[in-house]
Amino acid sequence: MENTLLIELTNQKAIGLLREMEELNLIRVVKDTTAQSKPKLSEKYRGIITKAEGTSLKNHVLQMRNEWSDI
Repeated sequence: MENTLLIELTNQKAIGLLREMEELNLIRVVKDTTAQSKPKLSEKYRGIITKAEGTSLKNHVLQMRNEWSDI
């Protein structure tokens, strides 16, 4: 019999109880392999624009910053 349940712990003491149940071979604790954290923006947007477009964008941003500092 293989039933998988997702359990949200509301008290840290529950971890101890789950470990004891695992030692008694009543349950098996499965590590969550899905990433809970957000990916880095550099990883998320890598490859979206070409190097030439990136260089052009960088130059444009620098130009805009210089224009603001000249005001």
